Amino acid sequence: MKLNIDYQEKFQHRHIAPDQTETQEMLKKLGLNSVDELIAQTVPAAIRLKNPLNLPAAKSEFDYLNQLKITASKNKVFKSFIGKGYYDVIVPGVIQRNILENPGWYTQYTPYQAEIAQGRLQALLNFQTMVIDLTGMEIANASLLDEGTAAAEAMFMQYSLRKNIKAKKFFVSAEVFPQTIDILKTRSQPLDLELVIGDHQTADLDDSFFGAMVQYPASNGEVHDYRSFADSLNEKNIKLTVVADLMSLVLLTPPGEWGADVVVGTTQRFGIPMGFGGPHAAFFATKDAYKRSIPGRIIGVTIDTAGNYALRMALQTREQHIRRDKATSNICTAQALLAIMAGMYAAYHGSKGLTLIAERIHGLAVLLSESIKTLGYEQQNNTYFDTLTFDAGQVANTIHAEALNQEMNFYYKGSEVSIALDETTSAEDIQTIVKIFAKAKGKTLADVDFESIKTALQSPVPADLQRTSEFLNHHVFNTHHSEHEMLRYIKSLEAKDLSLCHSMIALGSCTMKLNATTEMVPVTWAEFSKMHPFAPTDQVGGYMQLFDELNTWLSEITGFAAMSLQPNAGAQGEYAGLLVIRAYHLANGDAHRNIALIPSSAHGTNPASAAMAGMKIIVVKCDDNGNIDVADLKAKAEQYSNDLSCLMVTYPSTHGVFEESIIEICDIIHQHGGQVYMDGANMNAQVGLTSPANIGADVCHLNLHKTFCIPHGGGGPGMG
Repeated sequence: MKLNIDYQEKFQHRHIAPDQTETQEMLKKLGLNSVDELIAQTVPAAIRLKNPLNLPAAKSEFDYLNQLKITASKNKVFKSFIGKGYYDVIVPGVIQRNILENPGWYTQYTPYQAEIAQGRLQALLNFQTMVIDLTGMEIANASLLDEGTAAAEAMFMQYSLRKNIKAKKFFVSAEVFPQTIDILKTRSQPLDLELVIGDHQTADLDDSFFGAMVQYPASNGEVHDYRSFADSLNEKNIKLTVVADLMSLVLLTPPGEWGADVVVGTTQRFGIPMGFGGPHAAFFATKDAYKRSIPGRIIGVTIDTAGNYALRMALQTREQHIRRDKATSNICTAQALLAIMAGMYAAYHGSKGLTLIAERIHGLAVLLSESIKTLGYEQQNNTYFDTLTFDAGQVANTIHAEALNQEMNFYYKGSEVSIALDETTSAEDIQTIVKIFAKAKGKTLADVDFESIKTALQSPVPADLQRTSEFLNHHVFNTHHSEHEMLRYIKSLEAKDLSLCHSMIALGSCTMKLNATTEMVPVTWAEFSKMHPFAPTDQVGGYMQLFDELNTWLSEITGFAAMSLQPNAGAQGEYAGLLVIRAYHLANGDAHRNIALIPSSAHGTNPASAAMAGMKIIVVKCDDNGNIDVADLKAKAEQYSNDLSCLMVTYPSTHGVFEESIIEICDIIHQHGGQVYMDGANMNAQVGLTSPANIGADVCHLNLHKTFCIPHGGGGPGMG
């Protein structure tokens, strides 16, 4: 017996389904002799790569996991008290194992076919109900990408609905989270909107404003009473958006009860790990009067042909795949998988369970505030839920150093130290934090009488800001509080849906892959899942290595100089790419270049994204086979030559064809001073054979949930 000690199992042998026999059968059906011959007849020779990709040698799954463990170990998992929209959570095991780690949920496709998606649609309806109840609003969508994006969508919706067509100003409280303000700045510029950032307590808004936005609780943790501000806006017909912490709304008066027109935020606190910033499902709730303008998907109740209860995506006529450049938003992928988890978290705990969790968080915050105040520190928030801000004066740096020694991260701004608590915070953590503050002043825990403080604990939230309305009364939220009941409920919904557990889903390139389990396993490792996005750089070496490697490899695959890993969906990648093109023209003094040529066959997000980027859309004809009409493209490029910004082209096309004329198409655009944006939704057909740079594109986005290993999740998570 001859022994082979060099054998190593190869990834592709487990994850590319057709074996040699099946491959030969397919080739025979096509009248071809080899896969190389198939590729030669499919991919134009002029765009084929001349050399193989310069990428590291492939690893076995076993070696990959071992290597990734080494990378993960470079992330330091400190206890996070940073807050600012990101909090550590307890993910119920029954939800983690049976949804997040379950291909029956994470390989489902977007629920365009309601008859094979009833389970997922029910889970998303639960999410909407949860959001409506907690915010006190009348209608909610089935999730958005993140809190900042949701806030920007609210701003744009209010702008679209404005009564005074001349109103171009949008007020933003300076106490909105800084990352949200940054997104609002980016999104407002192409539309020539003026952001006015200030103090809501002194702001005097006139009819030049179409909307306003506040944070509840504020960024520093203060819970403001916004009633008079909301009333003044209502008198002037200025719409109010409230960015709210969903967990705090368990105890605080919901914005829908004091005048909000839109409430947005993240559901991350409902059992979704921080994950260094995502993915997390945002929410968007508003008044029923605005239902035809709300971004994202809405799940609605109907009846089937037999008269039975059924669910479907409602009001799709307002979405980008139908409305195109006239859509209210370019949102397509949303964080469906994370929204489902958040809705299940609410169903698992119910109103009573959530109240106990929120009261415990709030109670520990009060205990911490009172304890540290006895040491002589000033706590700046009079009313708060979970976040405290102390003026540490001269000892701020001492506190910072000692906190790091205790492997704790606080938020620092000058001499101010902010501490945000969450459901993972323990009584021991409180004592450690107090010890840190005590030590900075040369004191000890013996100087704090914890027991006396505990017995006198009272909420600092005034009665008129405390929630009195009931929530989550629907039986879904009052039935599944034991693990076995929740398990059965999850499985009963899963059984109603089609996923890649059952068959391939022949609805597009983005569905034709089964995520390798090995690729999914590290997602829940603490070294990745428990990292706060604002953690100090020296604590996130593992993530920095991953980003650097991914940038290098994706740049090699696309042929481009560098990649941005920021966009969290394909449509957001489109938008980011178009902003890069816009910036390119501005840098060259060509601010007038605002025409985007878009083929009639393009995905609906293309014209929607171009409109959001402040561009004027000109449609290019396609022939009966879906190919770009080169003569029409040439004519329109010449007609708009002075103002041409870009062409948006999907390659291979939406019809799955490698158009022979692609190099000529790109050359035409370049000859007239434009840039070529390539939609990478079908990039999986290019990898290793050609590249966006090779065909003549200047910018592209990649859907990492299509070409690469991020799961589709029934409509997200995604990354662009």
